Amino acid sequence: MKAKIAEKFKTLFGGEGDFFASAGRINLIGEHTDYNGGFVFPGAVDKGIIAEIKPNGTEKVCAFSLDMDEYVEFGLKEEDIPAQSWARYIFGVCREIEKRGWKITGFNTVFAGDVPLGAGMSSSAALESTFAFALNYLFDLNIEKFELALIGQATEHNYCGVKCGIMDQFASVFGKAGNLMRLDCKTLEYKYYPFHPDGYRLVLVDSVVKHELASSAYNKRRESCERAAAAIRKNHPEVEFLRDASMEWLMEVRADITEEDYMRAEYVIDEVQRVLDVCDALERDDYETVGEKMYETHYGMSKLYEVSCDELDFLNDIARECGVTGSRVMGGGFGGCTINLVKNELYDKFIEKAISSFKEKFGHEPKVYDVVISDGARKLQ
Repeated sequence: MKAKIAEKFKTLFGGEGDFFASAGRINLIGEHTDYNGGFVFPGAVDKGIIAEIKPNGTEKVCAFSLDMDEYVEFGLKEEDIPAQSWARYIFGVCREIEKRGWKITGFNTVFAGDVPLGAGMSSSAALESTFAFALNYLFDLNIEKFELALIGQATEHNYCGVKCGIMDQFASVFGKAGNLMRLDCKTLEYKYYPFHPDGYRLVLVDSVVKHELASSAYNKRRESCERAAAAIRKNHPEVEFLRDASMEWLMEVRADITEEDYMRAEYVIDEVQRVLDVCDALERDDYETVGEKMYETHYGMSKLYEVSCDELDFLNDIARECGVTGSRVMGGGFGGCTINLVKNELYDKFIEKAISSFKEKFGHEPKVYDVVISDGARKLQ
């Protein structure tokens, strides 16, 4: 990929620039906890975006997407926003840097990626983080790493129409090979946890389906959680988010909220605790407990939060039948991937069965992505 980028850069602009990269991400556990003030547990993966970049001394950005085979030029002022959606990620990063008081000028760039689109590995965050990191380096801005993640998040909010949480950009910027990261979404404190699953592999099985329910259903669940937290707050004023509540406190208000709101809150309170349990298990190198908690999360997302679908439940059942250590739906739900922790000796049998059984039932094959926990945003040599 790097060689293809370099060749195109030379053809378009002559000479050479500096190479930068950032990563897509997985989330091992901690789903729908972010907007409830809880914990998430992501890691950067060995798939991401690579860009060659060189300042050009003008007020114009000249960008070529190798994957889209498309060239765009745009200025750095608010009215210069490009029509192409991919270019808006780069434009947004430039604008968010300038809005915070730092100064950049134009640059030439060619970039490409190998994050599978639609698989829930956040190719957009990888793109934002690559350019935020690169511009910080090239223009010697000395922006703190957390601010780089916030710049990526603000790009999504203000230029791409996605009101995302901070997890994706955080993972892309802070990713560290061989480590997962526990991020507290209430305080933004984080901690690295070694992830060396010797004898196991981490693999995503992509259902290649996305059900239309996703955005409206997401908002409904968020509202459920807010109603449940508000009910608990009447008895316990210190409860800002569901993350602050216990199951006992939820039980106290069971008669005051709908059964649906109760189920949503039950899932979230359990899931916040599961993230902490997985952290403890990793410190003991206890991957069997990690796997058990992944299955519990899938059950909760399917039966209590109701964001799974037939395809994902089917893949989870296959994993269990094949003796896979851990498996769950990854991401918001209603399609996308399962993430699976698989013993090496069971890997071939599991993948073979998942592909053949899924195709037989749903008429198309799932995609399979092996992932390795890797570094986030960085300059390449």
